[in-house]
Amino acid sequence: MGLLEVLRPAKEVPTTIWSAEDPLTVKPRTKTLVILIIGLWVFGTGDAILIAAGIGNTPWTVLAEGIAINIDWSVGQTTFLVSVLVLLLWIPLKEKPGIGTILNAIIIAAAIEVMVPKLPTPGNHYLAIAQALLGIVLVGIGSGIYLTANLGPGPRDGWMTGLQRVSGIPIARVRGAIEITVLAIGWLVLGGTFGLGTIMFAVLIGPIVAICLNLAGRFGGPGEVHG
Repeated sequence: MGLLEVLRPAKEVPTTIWSAEDPLTVKPRTKTLVILIIGLWVFGTGDAILIAAGIGNTPWTVLAEGIAINIDWSVGQTTFLVSVLVLLLWIPLKEKPGIGTILNAIIIAAAIEVMVPKLPTPGNHYLAIAQALLGIVLVGIGSGIYLTANLGPGPRDGWMTGLQRVSGIPIARVRGAIEITVLAIGWLVLGGTFGLGTIMFAVLIGPIVAICLNLAGRFGGPGEVHG
């Protein structure tokens, strides 16, 4: 197996030996649950590293940070708050959360809460860029891990797919509209951090997640997909 084949981006979420057969199961296998928790913690740690870099956050974290600034909470706490508010938006869309949906809201926020105070603030712009890049890579790896667990989408992804289902608008447009809106409110209205790190995330996260999914599919089991 050549390096280019291994690093080729996946087009769909692969089925692996740890993937749940039913995303809404209430009794997942232990290994599936462990993989999910690891993936979510890696995701949250990557997000925390990006926050600590100080040169721009992901769109949703720009919103969470903006809220934190205005109500004097930590970013971890407001990340959880945003997840809960987004889950409430599932109700009119009749979306059903899985175990992964609930744990997504809890564990990512917990990882941010725990890790941000422990992380260094870069001493110069080049170190900040390197730290932001590391954070983005970890977010991508974490995404690739938890998505293959197949235990339900995260609150934000489920809202996005629910809106797409009821509106019929292409998913790329729905995602773009949501993230631009969230970023604009978080940055322009609430004062969250937008910058080079945000742009780096927008450019790099898709390919990194796709490559991680390809690796999971090649080394984690059969080549079927969830669709």
